[in-house]
Amino acid sequence: MKVGLFIPCYIDQFYPQVGLATVDLLEQFGCEVVYPEAQTCCGQPMANTGCVEDAKPLAHHYYNLFQEFEYVVCPSGSCTSMVRNHYANYFPDNPNFSQFKNKTYELCEFLTDVLKVDSINRSFPHRVGIHQSCHGLRELRMGKSSELVTGSFNKVRQLLELMDGIEFTELKRPDECCGFGGTFSITEEAVSCMMAEDRIQDHERAETEIMTATDMSCLMHLGGVISRQKKDLKIMHVAEILAGYPVPGS
Repeated sequence: MKVGLFIPCYIDQFYPQVGLATVDLLEQFGCEVVYPEAQTCCGQPMANTGCVEDAKPLAHHYYNLFQEFEYVVCPSGSCTSMVRNHYANYFPDNPNFSQFKNKTYELCEFLTDVLKVDSINRSFPHRVGIHQSCHGLRELRMGKSSELVTGSFNKVRQLLELMDGIEFTELKRPDECCGFGGTFSITEEAVSCMMAEDRIQDHERAETEIMTATDMSCLMHLGGVISRQKKDLKIMHVAEILAGYPVPGS
């Protein structure tokens, strides 16, 4: 299976090991991974800030670059959601766009829904707390929201449960926002930081050792607060855990 790899800006610039872990993981499950070097930002920061038209050329560039692939995989729920749920207005006269947008997958949902991964032959003997990023939870439906009273599923946990030795911590508020929200963390800095502190305190109460998520942007925000307050919590993108990368500092 030939897969186009779309890497978010902050992973490319600040956390390249997450991109490498994504490639390693996909190749371990038999995918041929192609990284188009001409790719740029998906346009989400501009669209979220209200500069909707400024994101249009980026959306068209994405379409032109990735339309040849059967699947496009991205290690980010928010970027994936931008393509699937917010690109439509940029392609009002393109009859092929509806089919195109549905072939962009967040990494974990690609592993569970397309590749049907049911075995990961490695261990991770740590207490892991899952941060359910908002876009993945609310827009991609990668897990059960707390307001739903029936059913129970979590695609990230479904994959992590395949690893030996892993232990999950249970949070009081499992689907609460971290407070990042892109430019929200700049325009509403105090509120954003307080929301991050609430998330971190919930993980500390649960005795989380490693905090993980599908979005490095959320982990970047939480990790910044953890670092400044010199806490013992560590952060790892889910791709790093699944690919067998070492725990930071170990």
